[in-house]
Amino acid sequence: MRPTTVRAGGPPDTDAPTRDRVARSILENGPSTAAALADRLDLTPAAVRRHLDHLADSGTVEARDQKVYGSRGRGRPAKVFALTDAGRDAFDQQYDDLAVQALRFLAETGGDDAVMEFARRRVAFVERDYASITEQDPSLSPAEALARVFTAEGYAASVRDLPIGDQLCQQHCPVSHVAHEFPQLCEAETEAIGRVLGTHVQRLATIAHGDGVCTTCIPTSTSSTQKEKA
Repeated sequence: MRPTTVRAGGPPDTDAPTRDRVARSILENGPSTAAALADRLDLTPAAVRRHLDHLADSGTVEARDQKVYGSRGRGRPAKVFALTDAGRDAFDQQYDDLAVQALRFLAETGGDDAVMEFARRRVAFVERDYASITEQDPSLSPAEALARVFTAEGYAASVRDLPIGDQLCQQHCPVSHVAHEFPQLCEAETEAIGRVLGTHVQRLATIAHGDGVCTTCIPTSTSSTQKEKA
C-alpha cells in the first residue's frame, strides 16, 4: 500500500501511513478488534477507531461479529475488523488476469488434470522448505514450521491452539483471485500440508471462497507424534 496519499489541491494525507499500519496489521494477524489493534500498534483506542472508520468508509475493511469459541459470557461480543476483497487488492498480488487466462488455456487444452498437476508443482516449496526449516529448528511444532514456510511465500501465516490440535491460519493468499476460479490451487496446498505431516488434514476455510482467513486443522496426534520424533 502507498504510505502517503496527496489530496487534490491540498496537503499530503499525513494519517495515511498509520492507516496503512492498521490495515497491514489486520492482513498479518487476521480479523482484529479495535482494542487488539490499539495494543498491537501502541495507539489509543480512539485513534484506532478513527482510522478504522476511514478504512471502512473507503471499503478497505468491514466490521464483523467476533466468533466465540466455547461458552459466551454476558454482553454482545466485540466487533472484529477484517479486510475486504478491495482491501486485499491494495497489497501486492502475485497473480493477475494473465494467470487466470493462462490457466483457462491450460484447462481447455490439457483438461482439469493438467491444471491440478500445475497446482501441485507450484506448491513444491512446501515440502522443500518444511524440511529445511525443521532441520534448522527442531523445536518448532509442525504447525509452527508450516507457518514459517507459508509466511515466506507471502501468506502471513500463524498458528492458533485449539482443543483438538493446532490450526494453521493464513491471513493472506497471494493467489486468492486465481483460486476462486481454480480451486485446484487450494486442493494442492492441502495435499502438500498433509504430505509433509504424514496424515490427513482438513481445510476449514479459504479466502478464495469468501472467508476472512484460510484455516487448516492439524490434529493433536500429528503434533504430538512429530514433537516426540524431534
